[in-house]
Amino acid sequence: MIDGRFVVVPAAYVFLLRGTGEATQVLLQLRQNTGFMDEHWAAAAAGHVERGETAYDAARREALEEIGVTEVALEFVTAMQRTRGGEPIDERIDFFFTSRSWSGEPRILEPTKAAALRWCRLDDLPEPVVPHERAVLDAVRSGTTAAYSTFGF
Repeated sequence: MIDGRFVVVPAAYVFLLRGTGEATQVLLQLRQNTGFMDEHWAAAAAGHVERGETAYDAARREALEEIGVTEVALEFVTAMQRTRGGEPIDERIDFFFTSRSWSGEPRILEPTKAAALRWCRLDDLPEPVVPHERAVLDAVRSGTTAAYSTFGF
């Protein structure tokens, strides 16, 4: 907190998708040793937006660093303003993207942070999924995404 105000922390998420209709799948990683939502399924690539970097640039960088894919054709899904139900934490702004086109075969490049990488049907996600990410995946599945969303308020 600076001068009584929250610091807003930006992050970018990439959901790689394949298939169509009810057979649409998303690539998820099982988090471990990160200190946040370990043992939860999450976007295969995600991380903080660095100083001087756009959310698009961060999404592409994270996809390369975490799963080794390049030329990620990003489609913007939503910007989510997020907090933890009134707890005195930094507020978050998360930029979510999907991609159906990329170069390279996704693989775990940070094995200390990801225990597994799995393609999962959008209508049959594993448990547990990071809650705010699940909200976005449910909206992607149902076709109800909005440019701006909130979580935890």
